[in-house]
Amino acid sequence: MGKEKTRLKREAGTVKAMIALFCKDNHCHDGPGLCAQCRGLAEYSSERLRACRYGKKKPACRKCATHCYEPGHREPIREVMRYAGPRMLVRHPVLALRHLLS
Repeated sequence: MGKEKTRLKREAGTVKAMIALFCKDNHCHDGPGLCAQCRGLAEYSSERLRACRYGKKKPACRKCATHCYEPGHREPIREVMRYAGPRMLVRHPVLALRHLLS
């Protein structure tokens, strides 16, 4: 697997971990896994990452000038990242550090 595909796969995993952290701490639902709303956001974010117009030259999302998310999905992902970002250092330190250094 190429370096770029590995990086994109890692980014997708990091976003999914952030959504899972947010969902677990903020949404009451029965059973393991994500609630329907967070599952939809995770699927959408994976789809957008795969469809990134920059392909192999994709910059880190925070450095990108192009919005991949449609307006209706921007605020939910911002909310997830605002909440989960600081907590990732404690709960998923390797993912958090790799994401910050990319």
